[in-house]
Amino acid sequence: MIHVGKMIKAEFDKHPKAHTVVWFAEQLSCGRNNIYDIFSRKAIDTDLLVRISHILQHDFFLDISCEMARAGLTDTVGNGSQ
Repeated sequence: MIHVGKMIKAEFDKHPKAHTVVWFAEQLSCGRNNIYDIFSRKAIDTDLLVRISHILQHDFFLDISCEMARAGLTDTVGNGSQ
Protein backbone atom coordinates (compact mmCIF):
# COMPACT_ATOMS: atom_id res chain seq x y z
CA MET A 1 0.00 0.00 0.00
CA ILE A 2 1.15 3.52 -0.77
CA HIS A 3 2.18 5.60 2.25
CA VAL A 4 1.91 9.18 1.01
CA GLY A 5 3.47 10.70 4.13
CA LYS A 6 6.62 8.64 3.66
CA MET A 7 6.77 9.74 0.02
CA ILE A 8 6.52 13.39 1.08
CA LYS A 9 9.17 12.94 3.78
CA ALA A 10 11.56 11.26 1.34
CA GLU A 11 11.18 14.12 -1.14
CA PHE A 12 11.46 16.74 1.60
CA ASP A 13 14.73 15.14 2.75
CA LYS A 14 16.20 15.69 -0.75
CA HIS A 15 15.82 19.46 -0.40
CA PRO A 16 18.59 21.79 0.76
CA LYS A 17 19.25 21.94 4.50
CA ALA A 18 17.86 25.50 4.49
CA HIS A 19 14.48 23.91 3.85
CA THR A 20 13.76 22.91 7.41
CA VAL A 21 10.53 21.61 8.89
CA VAL A 22 9.89 25.16 10.10
CA TRP A 23 10.36 26.44 6.53
CA PHE A 24 7.98 23.77 5.21
CA ALA A 25 5.40 24.64 7.89
CA GLU A 26 5.63 28.33 6.95
CA GLN A 27 5.09 27.47 3.29
CA LEU A 28 1.95 25.48 4.20
CA SER A 29 0.81 28.08 6.77
CA CYS A 30 0.71 25.58 9.60
CA GLY A 31 2.70 24.57 12.65
CA ARG A 32 5.70 22.26 12.50
CA ASN A 33 3.82 19.60 14.46
CA ASN A 34 1.40 19.45 11.51
CA ILE A 35 4.34 18.67 9.22
CA TYR A 36 5.33 15.69 11.35
CA ASP A 37 1.67 14.62 11.27
CA ILE A 38 1.71 14.83 7.45
CA PHE A 39 4.85 12.67 7.34
CA SER A 40 3.05 10.00 9.37
CA ARG A 41 -0.14 9.90 7.27
CA LYS A 42 -0.82 6.97 4.96
CA ALA A 43 -3.38 9.04 3.04
CA ILE A 44 -3.77 12.76 2.48
CA ASP A 45 -6.34 15.20 1.10
CA THR A 46 -5.75 15.91 -2.59
CA ASP A 47 -5.92 19.70 -2.14
CA LEU A 48 -3.17 19.50 0.48
CA LEU A 49 -1.13 17.19 -1.76
CA VAL A 50 -1.40 19.72 -4.61
CA ARG A 51 -0.04 22.44 -2.31
CA ILE A 52 2.78 20.19 -1.09
CA SER A 53 3.62 19.20 -4.68
CA HIS A 54 3.89 22.87 -5.60
CA ILE A 55 6.04 23.76 -2.57
CA LEU A 56 8.41 20.83 -3.01
CA GLN A 57 8.27 21.10 -6.82
CA HIS A 58 7.51 17.39 -7.14
CA ASP A 59 4.61 15.55 -8.78
CA PHE A 60 3.40 13.16 -6.07
CA PHE A 61 0.38 12.29 -8.22
CA LEU A 62 2.72 10.83 -10.83
CA ASP A 63 4.49 8.84 -8.10
CA ILE A 64 1.15 7.46 -6.93
CA SER A 65 0.12 6.56 -10.49
CA CYS A 66 3.41 4.75 -11.08
CA GLU A 67 3.10 2.88 -7.80
CA MET A 68 -0.44 1.85 -8.72
CA ALA A 69 0.78 0.60 -12.10
CA ARG A 70 3.52 -1.45 -10.42
CA ALA A 71 0.90 -2.95 -8.12
CA GLY A 72 -1.35 -3.78 -11.08
CA LEU A 73 -4.11 -1.42 -9.95
CA THR A 74 -4.34 0.77 -13.05
CA ASP A 75 -6.14 -1.60 -15.40
CA THR A 76 -9.53 -0.50 -14.04
CA VAL A 77 -8.65 2.98 -12.81
CA GLY A 78 -8.97 6.01 -15.04
CA ASN A 79 -9.33 4.22 -18.35
CA GLY A 80 -12.92 5.29 -18.93
CA SER A 81 -14.40 1.78 -18.83
CA GLN A 82 -17.01 0.78 -16.30
